[in-house]
Amino acid sequence: VQLQAFGGGLVQAGGSLRLSCAASGGTFSGFVMGWFRQVPGKEREFVAAIKWSGESTYYADSAKGRFTISRDNAKNTAYLQMSTLKPEDTAVYYCAAAYGWTDRDTRYRYWGQGTKVTVSS
Repeated sequence: VQLQAFGGGLVQAGGSLRLSCAASGGTFSGFVMGWFRQVPGKEREFVAAIKWSGESTYYADSAKGRFTISRDNAKNTAYLQMSTLKPEDTAVYYCAAAYGWTDRDTRYRYWGQGTKVTVSS
């Protein structure tokens, strides 16, 4: 499975961005999709996950109420809608695919290349 994340960019604090993760080479609906982020010098951090058919989602506390994860299995694409962005949301965001329901990055099998999000104050 190949994953490609895109949609990052520079946004002012309080603004919004939508990240997309396009999948190819596998059965997209067979994977739990997750978003993670990483700041240089820090560990990768879980952001959100969504179950195979989108029936359930899970968010890190830092994302609750501001971010929304979704997926369109017909388009083999997952999304992360980010609103009310803060400077501390600045990071490289990665999408990933797992077979099981988890928020642990070590259990995600496939990873996209990352898309950078910069939030200016």
